[in-house]
Amino acid sequence: MSEWSNYTVGEVAKVFDGPHATPKKTTEGPWFLSISSLVEGRLVLSESAHLSEEDFAKWTRRVTPEPGDILFSYETRLGEAALMPTGVQACLGRRMGLLRPNRSLVVPQFLLYTYLAPAFQETIKARRIHGATVDRIPLVDLPSWPLILPGVPEQKAIVAALGALDGKISVNERIASTAEELILTTASSVRWDRRVRLEEICSLEKEQSSPQEMSVDIVEHYSLPAFDAGRGAERVSPATIKSNKFLVKRAAVLLSKLNPEIPRVWNIKPAPNIPALASTEFLVLTPKSGLSTHGLWSVAAQPDFRTALASKVTGTSKSHQRVRPAEALSTEVVDPRQFGEDGRKIEVLAHRAELARRENRALATLRDTLLPQLMSGRLRVRDAEKIVEDHA
Repeated sequence: MSEWSNYTVGEVAKVFDGPHATPKKTTEGPWFLSISSLVEGRLVLSESAHLSEEDFAKWTRRVTPEPGDILFSYETRLGEAALMPTGVQACLGRRMGLLRPNRSLVVPQFLLYTYLAPAFQETIKARRIHGATVDRIPLVDLPSWPLILPGVPEQKAIVAALGALDGKISVNERIASTAEELILTTASSVRWDRRVRLEEICSLEKEQSSPQEMSVDIVEHYSLPAFDAGRGAERVSPATIKSNKFLVKRAAVLLSKLNPEIPRVWNIKPAPNIPALASTEFLVLTPKSGLSTHGLWSVAAQPDFRTALASKVTGTSKSHQRVRPAEALSTEVVDPRQFGEDGRKIEVLAHRAELARRENRALATLRDTLLPQLMSGRLRVRDAEKIVEDHA
């Protein structure tokens, strides 16, 4: 640790924040980045929207994100960050900030690892401001927050070791995303005429459980944040969950009632020996006889179905609009029972996406295990390289 030096955030990067408003969303054009796109150290553009070229010019007056900038959430999803990739024209969204690294002192990818590492995450927890509705990072104070960094050569060595894992995770995510895009294309309403109400092909599961009263050590918790963070259930003690949840006893499709225009449709298969709980913000849907969750997901995740649900929401706040269960169940979808051979293709593609994301969860766990050890100097780079070589 003698080669590591103390810095402040402001010494190694410039801090910028994004706009404090939201432009009109479009179907194409530059990206208007959402904090929901910050997923486990990666930028997932499918969680963001587009805006017009005219609005893009206005929304980048303060700063235009460049490759190697660190994007981070300064409200609600504190601790989330990602590297700005090349070849993407985008502006910062609401509640999103940006760190522009001084590359003579810090490698951009290493600054991201430093941000995500336990030491800086603890700094965020200790120095955040607790608001009436959300917590936030005080951007005016952020430049004074402490960091500890090694020299640039060691930074590059650590980035190379962990980068192999991140590269494999990115490849797997592209595989999963491509498979799901093919599923949605296969099940698109453009290709199929017969439609049915959602309730005709699935059942709504309503059984709830109080986690505080469960006599088990661990549960799988399917929550909106877990979906946004990579579609992996959190394994936690039930004592940490403070409100009733839906009990999930079998494979199901979770459909978010909250802001249904956001694509949160989750095809899940709970572990056989661990109780599974789902947020009450989801509808827990199980397919009726002869239909799999993959077929159900293929029609419930269609953009036109989300649009139909969004037209039925209640609530005055844009951030807390919900669709009633009865309204969702009465909404029409493509009937997946007509798919035939295309249905079997959907099954194959769904399994491919499932395997890719399952491997990603294991790789992310390994990366998150190695990260604090490398960042503290407890693990040598050459030892980490050997571990990564055996898994990547």
